[in-house]
Amino acid sequence: MYFKEYLKKFDNKKIKLFVDMDGVIVDYVVNDLDYSNKRPLLTNIKKIEEVSKMDNVDVFVLSISRTDKGIKQKLDWLNKYVPFIKNENKIIISRETSNINTSYKIKTEYLKNLRRDGSIIIMLDDDPKILKDIAKTSKDVILLKDCVLVD
Repeated sequence: MYFKEYLKKFDNKKIKLFVDMDGVIVDYVVNDLDYSNKRPLLTNIKKIEEVSKMDNVDVFVLSISRTDKGIKQKLDWLNKYVPFIKNENKIIISRETSNINTSYKIKTEYLKNLRRDGSIIIMLDDDPKILKDIAKTSKDVILLKDCVLVD
């Protein structure tokens, strides 16, 4: 698998891999906020699960919810389809209670303010706007588009 091989070049370093949810591991349908029936992207989930078994990789989900209620729905979905990710590594931030109103700014601020501990930080997302914004503020974050999961 290409993605796993890519990560092996950091074999001697700890990796914190942040994975977006909508469009990367769950089917994204515009304006459909109900996660009870959202389709898991099983091929991507299996590849991320395989990567999560690497000794030097910690996998996190970094996702934004439009509402506070949506946080629980997203966590329930993750618990059902992505149980291999630790609960404390499931980071869902609500736009409703955040002081920031756009998803790309929330993710950018989160990664910019993430405590640096010497780990390689990688963000895997399907939204080029988010990746471009993160690139402007967090030069040390490796940014990967979701197509890296396609062999």
